[in-house]
Amino acid sequence: MKFRPHIAVFLAPAVIVYSAVMIFPLLSTLNLSLFSRIGGERVFVGLENFRTLFGDPRWSASFWNALGNNTWFFVVHMLVQNPIGIALAALLSSPRLRMAAFYRTAIFIPTILSFVIVGFVWKLILSPIWGIAPGMLDAVGLKSLFAPWLGRESSALTTLALISVWQFVGIPMMLIYAALLSIPDEVLEAAELDGITGWSRFWKIQLPLILPAIGIISILTFVGNFNAFDLIYVSQGALAGPNFATDILGTFLYRTFFGFQLQLGDPHMGAAIATAMFVIILIGVSIYLFGIQTRLRRYQF
Repeated sequence: MKFRPHIAVFLAPAVIVYSAVMIFPLLSTLNLSLFSRIGGERVFVGLENFRTLFGDPRWSASFWNALGNNTWFFVVHMLVQNPIGIALAALLSSPRLRMAAFYRTAIFIPTILSFVIVGFVWKLILSPIWGIAPGMLDAVGLKSLFAPWLGRESSALTTLALISVWQFVGIPMMLIYAALLSIPDEVLEAAELDGITGWSRFWKIQLPLILPAIGIISILTFVGNFNAFDLIYVSQGALAGPNFATDILGTFLYRTFFGFQLQLGDPHMGAAIATAMFVIILIGVSIYLFGIQTRLRRYQF
C-alpha cells in the first residue's frame, strides 16, 4: 500500500492535541498509581495502592459506597432521562405538532447552563427555609408532600439525579429526534398504507430503526454519569452529605487527591481511584461495543 504523507500531515495536529490532553495525562495517572510516598520519598509499590483501596476497610467502605451511589445515579438516568428523551423526540417529530421548534429549544436550554448555576438554583428552590418549592406545592394543595429532600440520606442522591435529568434530558431528545428524521419517508408511507399510524407506528416501525441511536445514548449516559462530579460538589460540597449519602467516585477522588479540611491529599491513592474509574468505564464501553452494538447493526440501513 502506497504511503500518502499528506494524510499524516493532516492528522498530526489532532493526534498531537489528543495525545497531550488525553493520552499523556492517562498514562501519567496510571504511573502515579503505582507509587507511594514513604518517609518523604517516592517509592514504587506496584499494586499495593489497589490492595489498600479494595482491602483496607477504611478505604474499601468509602469506595464501595461511592461506587454504589454512582451506579444508582446512572440507573436513575437510564430509567428516567432516556425514556423521557425518547418520548419527547417522538412527540416533537410529529408533523401535526405546532411550535415544535420552540419546544425543542425550551427543553434543550438547561443543557447549556453551568453546573454551578443549576446546583445553586435548585438548592435555593428546594430549601425548606427560603425555597419556593413549599409555596408551589401549597398552591396546589400538596404541601404535605414537601420534605427537605437534599437533607435526607434516603432522598438526597435521587433528588440530585432527577435535577441532572432535568438539565440533560435535552441531549437524548435531540439525538433521538435526529435519528427519527433520518428514517426514509418511504418506510413511514408503507407503514401508513398498512394501517400502522400514531404510537403504533412508533413502537413497531420507528423504535426498532433507532435502536442503534438509543445504544449510543445509553453508553454516553454511562460514561457521563461515572465521570460526574460538578453537580454533587456544588450542591452538597466535597463531603457529599448528608453523611456521604451523595458521595460518588468523582467526589471521593477529589477528597483523596487534593485533600479536604483536615484531611491531607494523597495523589497516589487518588490516582488509584482514578485508574479504577477508568477500568470501570472501559469495561462498560467494551461490553457495549462488543456485546450490544454488533447485535444492533441488523437494524441499520
